[in-house]
Amino acid sequence: MTTKPRATVEDLYNVPERGKAELVNGELVLMSPTGGRPGRAAAKILISLSKYEDEHGGGYAFGDAVGFLVDLPNRGSFCPDAAWYVGQLEGMKFLRGAPVFAVEVRSESGYGPKAEQEMAGKRRDYFAAGTRVVWDVDLLGDEVVRVYRASDPDRPSIYRRRDQAEAEPAVPGWRLPVDELFK
Repeated sequence: MTTKPRATVEDLYNVPERGKAELVNGELVLMSPTGGRPGRAAAKILISLSKYEDEHGGGYAFGDAVGFLVDLPNRGSFCPDAAWYVGQLEGMKFLRGAPVFAVEVRSESGYGPKAEQEMAGKRRDYFAAGTRVVWDVDLLGDEVVRVYRASDPDRPSIYRRRDQAEAEPAVPGWRLPVDELFK
């Protein structure tokens, strides 16, 4: 019986075609590109966070395909769709530690019972790694942004169209009109 070697951070640096991946349960989990609407929503969040960074400082806005290295028993990295990070920037390497705010925008494969279980597990991992707030963005549902907090991970705040979503306490004072996600 042969055993597959555990994937490493070096494997992340060498993902074919510079693709997006995470280290989960000792394996390199490749993540496929997303569609236009989810990609655009993630970009709107990143643009807003970047403006906040310019105006207020206190952290760094990051978009899709940035790796965050963590040291959990079942996970070695995250690659959120958008994030706010307050750690040190270390040159060209992946960032050390979890973002304080992570955004996961659902793509076509982000629906159904299996996807819900996977997202709940990933949120638990984010919180275990030190993330304070996680957004679950659902462009097809009425509850567009579910804001999960480490302080109360089972009871999200819900934001719909015409609301202003927030990421307190991870990004103090930052707000994004939910309608921006659909432009």
